[in-house]
Amino acid sequence: MTRTQGLRRLRADVLGLALGLVAILLGILGTTGAAAKAPSTAMRGMWIAGVKNIDWPSKPGLSAAAQQDEYRKLLDQAVANRLNAVFVQVRPTADAFWPSPLEPWSHWLTGRQGQDPGYDPLRFVIDETHKRGLQFHAWFNPYRISMTDDPQALVPEHPARKHPEWTFAYGGKLYYDPGVPQARAFVTDAIMNAVENYDVDGVHLDDYFYPYPVEGQKIPDERTFAEHGKDFADIADWRRHNVDQLVSGLDARVHQAKPDAAFGVSPFGIWRNAASDPAGSDTKGLESYSAIYADTRKWVREGWVDYIAPQVYWQIGHPAADYAALIPWWSKTVSGTGVDLYIGQAAYLVGNEGWTDPGELSAHLSLNSRHRGVRGDIYFSAKSLTTNAAEAMARVVREHYADH
Repeated sequence: MTRTQGLRRLRADVLGLALGLVAILLGILGTTGAAAKAPSTAMRGMWIAGVKNIDWPSKPGLSAAAQQDEYRKLLDQAVANRLNAVFVQVRPTADAFWPSPLEPWSHWLTGRQGQDPGYDPLRFVIDETHKRGLQFHAWFNPYRISMTDDPQALVPEHPARKHPEWTFAYGGKLYYDPGVPQARAFVTDAIMNAVENYDVDGVHLDDYFYPYPVEGQKIPDERTFAEHGKDFADIADWRRHNVDQLVSGLDARVHQAKPDAAFGVSPFGIWRNAASDPAGSDTKGLESYSAIYADTRKWVREGWVDYIAPQVYWQIGHPAADYAALIPWWSKTVSGTGVDLYIGQAAYLVGNEGWTDPGELSAHLSLNSRHRGVRGDIYFSAKSLTTNAAEAMARVVREHYADH
């Protein structure tokens, strides 16, 4: 563990304790919402997704008051489940949940891209989160521009329309090209505008770097490779280098602006299979390394992230990606690096095939407890914790969070 990484971990522990103490005081003194019960340095997080209105807001076009009421209820739910952090998606599709000078207002808020929602959602959600003694992590999707591939559907002033050379269409969606240096710089600046101007406790990237493979389609970046990849014989190595540049660059920028903020990524749960690389996991699934060009193990070893939160979205005993095989692999991967390991838990799958046992999530945490590298969990997503996964989460709280 480097000195810098050690200091980051110490700051994270202190932050967790401080926010927990705030929660206790709020519980004593009273507040407009429920307050968390007690401090915990282990991560107990919940993703709140904005894209497709998965979690918040529940649909576009709600009034400001209705949006705010919905968010308060999500926080009360988090407190009731004894969680201590929320990861709120504030840039779902190259748009903004704050008055960004670089990108338009998100249409997931109002139903119309570029339309002012009448308040500053990011300011509001941070303030409400901190009132309850919870950590607030701002969640950004880096490269996705639109859920359709028609640039004309974007507002005329959208940067992607002004700079079509920064973009490509793939799989029915529109993306910024990670291989274009100007696009990477713009994405970084767009994220940093929120980081520099708001009181965030963390900066969070999801698993979308290069797009997930679509059968029969090739990523249309051959021209970009010809222009910018001259130092690489292999386009796959060049793509991984491009993603490395984004991650390492954001790590530096975030800590320059906010030394105490945590920077982390929630990647796909498999780095490489052992059949592809002896250092890989005992799995037989899609690999982030070769499918979306995300060399997640390298980011940990280089110390470019404060934490890694792999989406280990499989049950114990899964034939291709056994949860019980992946947790020790990830725990070993972070060992000695100073990088914290949080496990992304698939609450949204509870009740589906392979997830019919309401004790599955609780069993995951029991298994985690046997691996010292695991320092907490994040649940996807908020809506599931009151619908399909409500019983499973109640069991998690009862069996793992009751005394904390």
